[in-house]
Amino acid sequence: MFFTCGPNEAMVVSGFCRSPPVMVAGGRVLVVPCLQQIQRISLNTLTLNVRSEKVYTRHGVPISVTGIAQVKIQGQNKEMLAAACQMFLGKSESEIAQIALETLEGHQRAIMAHMTVEEIYKDRQKFSEQVFNVASSDLVNMGISVVSYTLKDIHDDQDYLHSLGKGRTAQVQRDARVGEAEAKRDAGIREARARQEQVSAQLLSETAMAQAQRDFQVQQALCDAAVSARKAQADLAYQLQVAKTKQQIEEQRAQVLVVERAQQAQLQEHEIGRRERELEATVRKPAEAERYRLERLAEAERMQMMMQAEAEAEAMKVTGAARAAAVAARARAEAAQTAAKAEAFGQYQEAAVVDMVLQRLPQATQKKSECQG
Repeated sequence: MFFTCGPNEAMVVSGFCRSPPVMVAGGRVLVVPCLQQIQRISLNTLTLNVRSEKVYTRHGVPISVTGIAQVKIQGQNKEMLAAACQMFLGKSESEIAQIALETLEGHQRAIMAHMTVEEIYKDRQKFSEQVFNVASSDLVNMGISVVSYTLKDIHDDQDYLHSLGKGRTAQVQRDARVGEAEAKRDAGIREARARQEQVSAQLLSETAMAQAQRDFQVQQALCDAAVSARKAQADLAYQLQVAKTKQQIEEQRAQVLVVERAQQAQLQEHEIGRRERELEATVRKPAEAERYRLERLAEAERMQMMMQAEAEAEAMKVTGAARAAAVAARARAEAAQTAAKAEAFGQYQEAAVVDMVLQRLPQATQKKSECQG
């Protein structure tokens, strides 16, 4: 026949062919009736209220402590399950819980006796850890594991804890008053410091504003100076440009005047050339023709005089060589004079040549008449 159980229960089968007994936690098992026996043991977690009344601590002060513990039979560990079956098989949960409770209470009382009230009161965690560790090492031999232990309450009938509380309360109140006074003092100091920092910040702000305003004024003055300098440069550049423009205008005017004067000079040159051509046509050419005519006349006269002189010389060969030489010298002198006059006529201007020719013409005619006579 098959038997089953849940995970919070263990089955122990003993009898025929079951030596040692078979333990099954949360499963099924085959049991032969009349030859084998099946027993069950609970694996539920048990909550224990561990109370230790009026236990004297290390300094002889009686106090009462209440702790809460959760314990259970460990079904996953075969050795612990076997130990639990040997000790608790056939017992109810309440019987098992009572055994575990008495064991825990004994360990709790023992630990209370080794500690002072202040240690238990102030360091509950330490007390709970010691009870848990000592009880776990003892209950594990019974197959029971302590899941958790927590110190729930501490009290006494002698008002010892209340006195500790008063002292602590007084100390706390004193610390509170001191803290309040220190807080007020610190608040006053911080307030004064804050005011000082505020004044310093205000002064720094005003200083910064004054410096900024000064820098602004300096920058504005620099900008004004730069603007004035630029304006002066612009005015000077304008004046220089105006002067350059005027100079260019004057240069252009001078160039125009030069051109005009050059044109006037060219016109004058043309006029002079025209007048020279007109003078040449009206005066110089007739004067040159007259000069050429006079030169031919003078040449003819010279030749005639030379011929006459030679003739006279031939005629005077009889009268003497001196007279002939004198006549020949006179003829040569007059010929040289006539040549010099002809050369001078070519160097005079047109009007002067004409005038001189007109002035000398009567003399030439008179000389000619004298020579012929």
